Amino acid sequence: MSEELDLSFGRSAFGADPAGYRAARPAYPEALYERLIERTGLKPGAGVFEIGPGPGLATGRLLKLGANPLVAIEPDPRLAAYLTASFPGAPLTVIVEPFETAELDAARFDLGTAATSFHWLEQQSALVKVHAALKPGGWWAMWWNVFGTGDGLDPFQTAIDHLFTEVPRAPGDVVRHQIPFAMRRESRVADLERGGFVDLDADTWVWPITLKTSGLVALFASFSPIQALSAERRAALLGELEEIADRQFGGVVEQRFSTVLYTGRRPRF
Repeated sequence: MSEELDLSFGRSAFGADPAGYRAARPAYPEALYERLIERTGLKPGAGVFEIGPGPGLATGRLLKLGANPLVAIEPDPRLAAYLTASFPGAPLTVIVEPFETAELDAARFDLGTAATSFHWLEQQSALVKVHAALKPGGWWAMWWNVFGTGDGLDPFQTAIDHLFTEVPRAPGDVVRHQIPFAMRRESRVADLERGGFVDLDADTWVWPITLKTSGLVALFASFSPIQALSAERRAALLGELEEIADRQFGGVVEQRFSTVLYTGRRPRF
């Protein structure tokens, strides 16, 4: 069985090429933000914090929807610098520190968020800290983009599956081919309940994406298990993936992504 990546790996895994990372990762569907507005009351002037914003895939959308202020907690100084440069003049403060040690004012925020990042934290202690930072009645929203649908391997995933036998696992993914961390609804909801959140809900959107070989290779190169490989092993794996995509799929791969959103509220009293 391959090893599981330590949670600390996520603090520095993605900062070598922030622009490339941002370009490789697909955006979150607009339906997710519509749900945030409907569910959490996100609106202009809402005080928001974001955990692990990386290169700002969700940050820019939160700012456009009116987050003010938006406090982003990003442990990688390279990503933090990129984030600051990407949104000049915005009501954005970047705390360059791991969430575990970052200081947030108690009961200050209307909304806390984490976009494809919260699996890099120990769930219960992090949720206690999230809860404390929210105003009474404030909302917490965590979401992920997941490659695939969690219900088995499609033809492309089947064709490349052998490449990942010895590749490390992302946090929480105990066994290959199990349901991904983000899609284990009962576990995620139970975590939120233990964290003291109420009015819990979960939403899932499945959407198609067409990737040419170059985009597919860039996407896989951004995944943490591949980032964890040595440069030589990473290049070899990506080269084989490129060959499979070109030879077996004609250089264009149709895939499905799943976006999973969990929301909960700090009790008002």
